[in-house]
Amino acid sequence: MSAPADPSRNPAWPRPELMITEGWADYALLDSGYGRKLERAGRMTVIRPEPQAMWSPALDEAAWERADAMFDADRTSEDEGGRWRFARGDMPETWPMTFEGVGFLGRFTPFRHLGFFPEQATQWAWMLPRIRARVAAGGPPPRLLNLFGYTGVASLLAASAGAEVVHVDASKKAIHQARENQAAAGLDDLPIRWLVEDARRFLAREVRRGNTYDGILLDPPKYGRGPKGEVWKLFDDLPPILADVAAVTAPDAMFVILTAYATRLTSAALAGLMTETMGRLQGRVFCGEIATAELSAGRVLPTALFARWMSDTALMAEPAALRGA
Repeated sequence: MSAPADPSRNPAWPRPELMITEGWADYALLDSGYGRKLERAGRMTVIRPEPQAMWSPALDEAAWERADAMFDADRTSEDEGGRWRFARGDMPETWPMTFEGVGFLGRFTPFRHLGFFPEQATQWAWMLPRIRARVAAGGPPPRLLNLFGYTGVASLLAASAGAEVVHVDASKKAIHQARENQAAAGLDDLPIRWLVEDARRFLAREVRRGNTYDGILLDPPKYGRGPKGEVWKLFDDLPPILADVAAVTAPDAMFVILTAYATRLTSAALAGLMTETMGRLQGRVFCGEIATAELSAGRVLPTALFARWMSDTALMAEPAALRGA
């Protein structure tokens, strides 16, 4: 009979951590339960499906019935499709939102999303002070690559902190909405390149060109298509694309942040893949779950997994206030 695994035998292996989005002025997870979540996004209160909310709601049904909109999922759809049901007929297509002073637009999408992923706020809050610290240290602006960048909230935040950003998404519609967000924020002068590209093809060219980045964000879907019909499958395509990410990561890069929403994955699996693919660079891997704190009963609702790599140079240069944060 084998002995239990001893974590002390591999002290370098990352121990999963929980990153919690507490909400902010323009967003709150009000309640959750029975496979749903009740959220406030700007001036809208919405109900969306959430399979991981397996408990009972803490608020009474009257609180839920006051929602402005509810998304009905199509259970036969593989792409999270469905339709919104609205409490009234004069609902706007978009509405203003802000995070740390940067504006963007909330919107009702056909895929239950709101035009942004609120749980990512904990990653944004982690990323921004590190970009600002790199900018304050002098030298050229840090270069950030945002792959599968969606509507560009992270790109706008990074650019507002001083980074030069290359934003890549395969969807023309997403890039159009990202540009709308930039205009809504009044940040048209920020150095952001908005590219409608297949992430794999773009990265392959960057590897050949020898370009490198000081920070890289990846938020790939479980399944998707590129602008020329390229098929993306997370479990098949993540290992090779992460190898190309490693090839364009600067040796002293601030971070590589990978987020995944696939329920069959674990954060330990993401950490194992990132440890292998980033092995040529000197650095450290972190991993864990992303969750959102609920106002009603104080529970945390898990929504995604993450793995993060930081170079040894970036770790050693971190201001004391950021260490362990």
